[in-house]
Amino acid sequence: MFLSVAAGYVRAGRDGIEKDPDQRVQEALRLVFAKFAEFQSVRQVHVWLRDEGIALPVACHRAAEGRSIAWRLPLYNNVHNILTNPIYAGAYAFGRTMSKVSVEGGRKRVKRGLRRPQSDWEVLLKDQHEGYITWGEFERNQRVIANNATGKGAAVTGAVRRGELLLAGLLRCGHCGRKLYVGYGGKAGRYYCQGGLVNHGTARCISFGGLRADNAVGTEVLRVLKPLGIDAAVKALSAQTREVSAAQRQLELALQEAHFSAAYARRQYDAVDPANRLVAGELERRWNEALQVVHRLEGEIAKLEAKKPAPLGEEERRQLMQLGADLELAWSHPAATAETRKRILRTALHEIVVRIEGGLIQMVLHWQGGDHTALQLKMNGAGKHRWTVPEDTLSLIRELARLMPDQQIARLLNRAGKPTGRGNGWTKTRVCSFRSHYGIAVYRESEWAERGEITLQAAAQIMDVSVMTALRMIRHGIIKGRQLCRGAPWVIKGEDLAAYREHKASRRSLTSNPAQQNFQFQ
Repeated sequence: MFLSVAAGYVRAGRDGIEKDPDQRVQEALRLVFAKFAEFQSVRQVHVWLRDEGIALPVACHRAAEGRSIAWRLPLYNNVHNILTNPIYAGAYAFGRTMSKVSVEGGRKRVKRGLRRPQSDWEVLLKDQHEGYITWGEFERNQRVIANNATGKGAAVTGAVRRGELLLAGLLRCGHCGRKLYVGYGGKAGRYYCQGGLVNHGTARCISFGGLRADNAVGTEVLRVLKPLGIDAAVKALSAQTREVSAAQRQLELALQEAHFSAAYARRQYDAVDPANRLVAGELERRWNEALQVVHRLEGEIAKLEAKKPAPLGEEERRQLMQLGADLELAWSHPAATAETRKRILRTALHEIVVRIEGGLIQMVLHWQGGDHTALQLKMNGAGKHRWTVPEDTLSLIRELARLMPDQQIARLLNRAGKPTGRGNGWTKTRVCSFRSHYGIAVYRESEWAERGEITLQAAAQIMDVSVMTALRMIRHGIIKGRQLCRGAPWVIKGEDLAAYREHKASRRSLTSNPAQQNFQFQ
């Protein structure tokens, strides 16, 4: 026999219950379960309901009025109780809580309402009445809620949590089988296995940077999901045309109920004798309050209608279809948040098993459909990080520092399209700081002469030709010269230029007679 009935059900006979016939009550409860399936977090469902201003039904038991339903903005406990009560899965349960007696300071202490594990419930009868969810869905919800309790078991899993790293809750250590934790230092973050340290005091199994792993997994997921992009865009279009927001639907149901209450209050007021002001005055007050509720709800619905986006035009529909065909563009779009990307990954992936061997991060992606994909990533070496410039840029700056001052190096690197490690342009100060970090000596004016090298302009003056003629001579191999990159100065060895001049002088004819021989003076 039911001692009390939760919101969403009413008594049916002496020993039975059935769903509350009030559609507003039913849809509010279904909305809670639907949002939990989407968010995978009790807290996020609670915050969403509060942000949208959606009230939930609460069963009130008064001796004078019997059982009634009150509508209130939910507290966290209201949402948690709905999601953890087996009555909404069609089951009858008794003995879900217990009391614990202890002695503290010589006095008896009783703690009541302690939750028991399901295996210790005194009574559990399934399929006793119509439920809002199935028993399988209820058990999955309980596992997600238990796993979301940070610090009470394995690492975080299931719920999408704050933070820029995308794989939190999906990674499992391939060495010890525990879930990986996430740690943030500044803007960067790392994944690490903490289970052995917490439970046994041993060292961490593995630890690696999160950005490279996130990028690799994201790229693989986009590769697999790309054929589904257009289909997703079509479904998004159809859903956008027929969808009514959950908040507006709840307000419309509340407005229907308010109209009924106002009409009922009016009938009561019309039925009383107007001369009986003691009764008529109270009924008139109730009628006015009911009308105020109607006006308030109509205003809230009007605000929601004003906020609704206009229907998509042909150009917008075309852009959405194009976006559906290019998931990579949608993934990297500035409007796409980390939470959105995390939900996409959790929709496609069940789990990722990670091992580190031989300097490689070895990942096995377990897809929701049962398939598996192996990925390998090279770990960063000591002192390496995501802001490091490429090796070719480092080598180029080493060479350029022997040819020109920092200001000219910065200009050349910017023209060549080689940014800093953080993607910025180069300045004289940044080049100077970069050289100091890598121990590269500053440029000196006398370096060219010490190495016996001259510029293209100096070579042209010595040969008494124009700069363009000297450049053509280098390109045709008449004289030797080298250039590190486009825009860098040409470097000509003084000995090469002297050899060219000597060779040219030896071939010069003193007369028009081709048989005339040269006489070499000692």
